[in-house]
Amino acid sequence: MSWNNSSPRKKRDPDPFDGILLVDKPTEWTSHDVVAKVRNHFKFQKVGHGGTLDPLATGLLVLLIGKGTKVSDRIMGGDKTYEGTIHLGVTTNSQDRDGAILEEKDASHITREQVEAAVLNYIGDIEQIPPMVSAIKKDGVPLYKMARKGQEIEREPRKIHIYSFEITGFENPFVHFRVKSTKGTYVRTLAHDIGNDLGVGASLYNLRRTGSGPLDIDKAHTMEEILACDRVSIAEKMILLSDMIQSG
Repeated sequence: MSWNNSSPRKKRDPDPFDGILLVDKPTEWTSHDVVAKVRNHFKFQKVGHGGTLDPLATGLLVLLIGKGTKVSDRIMGGDKTYEGTIHLGVTTNSQDRDGAILEEKDASHITREQVEAAVLNYIGDIEQIPPMVSAIKKDGVPLYKMARKGQEIEREPRKIHIYSFEITGFENPFVHFRVKSTKGTYVRTLAHDIGNDLGVGASLYNLRRTGSGPLDIDKAHTMEEILACDRVSIAEKMILLSDMIQSG
């Protein structure tokens, strides 16, 4: 005699809101701002993102909606591609132009050839010391909170890989570039370190993420486009979780 009277579990139909939404994040918005706005606007129960962008940065932010959070590791673990601009001669406490200026030096003598030579040292496997202004935690406290109090602690270097680092334009003191790297790379730290190597200091002037794993900025939607949608039309802009799993 069987004591199991439970009926077979009914397979749930795919939810049109289980998936990912590619956003072209505007500058000044935090990644959390975007998540909260989309969640509240469409009354979604669960929204996350697949990799933080600094407020200064724009570009590809992957929102994970509903059971789309199941592919979080795949999205966050993918290689990233960025385009941006380095400002030679200006060093800040955050390593980008949002921070307080610590030092300014004349960089007018720096040539494109010197920059290209310096960049070569950052291609391949390298170790990078994360900036103090970051979300990395020490004893449960984010480093940026310590930095706000003027504290600076020793940080362990992290191994990363830079696949390519191309100088796409040079208008001293601005250096335009394109870089492809593994996850966890701080591009503003690359700018900072290259500036130190050149002897004039540098900071990140702007940054745009154009790729995350197999996902590309060309498929992303602006916040204006997204917020103009209702729950029916936003579903049409999403990549379904089933499609993500099949493509993987």
